[in-house]
Amino acid sequence: MGSLPVREIPAAKGNVTAEPYRWPHGSPVSPETTALVIIDMQVDFCSPGGYMEHQGYDISPARAILPNIQALLASFRQGGYRVYHTREGHRPDLSTLSSREQFRSRNNPTGFGIGDKGPNGRLLVRGEPGHQIIPELTPLDSEPIIDKPGRSAFQHTDLKLLLDVAGIKNLILCGVTTDVCVTTTMRDGNDMGLDCLLVADASAAGEETLHKAAVAMVKEEGGIFGAVATTEAILKAMT
Repeated sequence: MGSLPVREIPAAKGNVTAEPYRWPHGSPVSPETTALVIIDMQVDFCSPGGYMEHQGYDISPARAILPNIQALLASFRQGGYRVYHTREGHRPDLSTLSSREQFRSRNNPTGFGIGDKGPNGRLLVRGEPGHQIIPELTPLDSEPIIDKPGRSAFQHTDLKLLLDVAGIKNLILCGVTTDVCVTTTMRDGNDMGLDCLLVADASAAGEETLHKAAVAMVKEEGGIFGAVATTEAILKAMT
């Protein structure tokens, strides 16, 4: 049996040119239905001496996407769109940290993991300097910060409630890391009925191969987890 033909979704004003379909499906981008979620752009993941470096990963990819995230953030703010920021971290007493997760986080050449002391305070612990959003992306008072103990921004948080109350149906996601927290949040959002868009050039992973693989997975089966676009395409759709 041959593969089924891909049905083209007609272009519409306010849609983003994306792969494998014009996004969002069935409705234009608008402040009433669309929000930006910036995932885990924290000191621990994006600055020297943080958790990411203790895991043995290069932070330069996370730094390289900053201009694109800043451009998205400025455009969304100017357009009156809702913006949400997320941070991964645990309670100071580590009561949200399982023994397996603590072991896993230390299973690296440095031997340092969640809760251990680093140059920016205890790694991935709420309230520490390393847990804060980097200064280049400081949230406004009106922009909720979602503190999560794991990968998905929907697990053990009130993000879905905030989106439901606001009437948000379409999510644009960016940040770090593509292969872990960004696409984990995207998969959860997809299962909850949200139309999700990954900004490929405003997301990064510790290794480029992992970033590319995560992007490719989103586009499988006609957009199994959503769609993928560039920063430029999103900014164009918003004008």
